[in-house]
Amino acid sequence: MHHTKEKGDLGVLKAQVDLFEQGFAILLPMTEHAPFDLVAYRGGRFLRIQVKYRKLDRTGKLEVKFWTSWADRNGTHSVPVDKKEVDIYCVYCPDTDECYYLDPDVFGYSACLRVKATKNRQSRRVHFAKDFRRVP
Repeated sequence: MHHTKEKGDLGVLKAQVDLFEQGFAILLPMTEHAPFDLVAYRGGRFLRIQVKYRKLDRTGKLEVKFWTSWADRNGTHSVPVDKKEVDIYCVYCPDTDECYYLDPDVFGYSACLRVKATKNRQSRRVHFAKDFRRVP
């Protein structure tokens, strides 16, 4: 079992390789306090990318919440992310060993990507993970 920090580091490394294979140059911030994990550059365009490590749930989907959480002596806190500070979310899934790219402005407070087919074979209003393999 990976420690939370190690999971995040693995997700960022997988994202770097995947983005490089898509033709991006990778830039790393000099701080861990930025709202994004890395910057991708291609064709005169910079993209601030937040990377998430997510395993499939028991039904075969990935859920990404556009929230940030932390704990301190006053308890656990959660607030929505400022979507103006991140251009793309990259979700690394160890179960598929693939990265998926989401524009947070297209979704509300969370996004759900389906990797496995639904039991009832429904496909309307379903976001299939395979459709999110490239940077938008």
